[in-house]
Amino acid sequence: MPERNRRDFLKTAGLGAATAGILPALLHGCGNTDRSRSRQRPNIIFIMADDLGYGDPGCNNPDSKIPTPNIDRLAREGMRFTDAHSGSAVCTPTRYGVLTGRYCWRTRLTGHVLWGYSPPLIEPGRMTVASLLQERGYATACVGKWHLGLGWETSDGYRFSDRSDETGETVDYSRPVTDGPCDHGFDYFYGIPASLDMVPYVYIENDRVLDPPTERIEGRGGLAFYRAGPAAPGFDHEQTLPLLTEKATTYIDQHLEAHPRQPFFLYFPLPAPHTPVLPVNEYSRSSEAGDYGDFVAQVDGTVGKIMEVLDRHGVAKDTLIIFTSDNGSTMTPMTDFDHLPNDRLRGRKSDVWDGGHRIPFVARWPEIIEAGTDSYETICLTDLLATCAAITDATLPEDAGEDSYDMLPALRRSTGQSPIREATIHHSIEGMFAIRAGRWKMIEGRGSGGWTGGGEDDPAAGQLYDMTADLEEKRNLYLEQPDVVERLSALLERYRNGKRSAPVTR
Repeated sequence: MPERNRRDFLKTAGLGAATAGILPALLHGCGNTDRSRSRQRPNIIFIMADDLGYGDPGCNNPDSKIPTPNIDRLAREGMRFTDAHSGSAVCTPTRYGVLTGRYCWRTRLTGHVLWGYSPPLIEPGRMTVASLLQERGYATACVGKWHLGLGWETSDGYRFSDRSDETGETVDYSRPVTDGPCDHGFDYFYGIPASLDMVPYVYIENDRVLDPPTERIEGRGGLAFYRAGPAAPGFDHEQTLPLLTEKATTYIDQHLEAHPRQPFFLYFPLPAPHTPVLPVNEYSRSSEAGDYGDFVAQVDGTVGKIMEVLDRHGVAKDTLIIFTSDNGSTMTPMTDFDHLPNDRLRGRKSDVWDGGHRIPFVARWPEIIEAGTDSYETICLTDLLATCAAITDATLPEDAGEDSYDMLPALRRSTGQSPIREATIHHSIEGMFAIRAGRWKMIEGRGSGGWTGGGEDDPAAGQLYDMTADLEEKRNLYLEQPDVVERLSALLERYRNGKRSAPVTR
């Protein structure tokens, strides 16, 4: 393990035509109203990669074989968190937690992920980051991969979720798509229903499918994997990331030109480097880690384009920009390229081990965050809601942000001696629980709870690791530290049985 990383860890206790006409859609799409006012609060941009590993960016891993100059620049000009975690080791549950500040295992989805035709997951009336900021005077936009379910309707007026047909053949694509981003606090949405390897392959703007999936495409295998199924005419998987990048930068451009005094929130969940791994020619052979590395480099280029538009408008100092990932990389160690996507962490996407959910996380806000700093606080992506509430002087009600903690003290480097979080729950694709409190991490059960094999024959009924001394989770102390196991088991049970883990703020 690189010495710098070891020190860190030891402290962890065709786009022009497609874009034309976006401004009318922004102004008249999801019921947007002009809430312009004097800017006293920062713009907030939350960029979330899909399946990017902790060891992919160079700022986290000096031995990375992938150039990530823009992510590295964010870290250099802002703060890098070395102990940040997604709310789950897979994507849908994490996305729910990001927007609601609530662990997804409290919902009907207690394992696995949703699909392109799945019914909505976010409960009607539940506060989201977008609805909170909308109430505080922000313009709000979501560009990218939704993957939280949608309200598809059939030609006979039924909700598609009420029907057994999973192919989408009975969906009436001319009808509005309900229970999407525009129903959960976003003024504007442009994106895809779910992962880029899941049908239907269509773009949605606000609550309308732009072109119905009148064609059927064959699937592909390998790193370029995507499923066969319905697709809009000419849908091009390879051009999805460039198109979404163009939509995001155009949104920023046009909002700042039309409403320069109104702060905005852009939630930008990327579809990459999740499969299909399809880097465009510009990034071909740009890394030393094959097509996957080139696709990560393209993700970094997307970050660079967002930073460029902020610089061009002179608002970088007024903007909190966060870059992170929804879970660990799905890639195992890439021995042919001598690249470790998840660094030395055990496991990968889907696992309850840290390779599944410890993620890159960098934040830049020049007016608040000291440049070139590192934070060793344990944080979770569910913390975005409470942090935005603190930034905007809002108070969360008791039925919102149940698992969300305010990260602002960490960003200000004013946390004192007490950690921000009492504890953090980790969750695998199969629903295996773990809890992390300080240096200790306890796992309820044997093995990874995900796709990585090993550990199932351990004589102990569970796992306990000292994450300060054993970040790679090699030495199971479950039988040697019964008092710690008992304490963490009781805390985990209290969190699960209660309605919230975060304290109610007044």
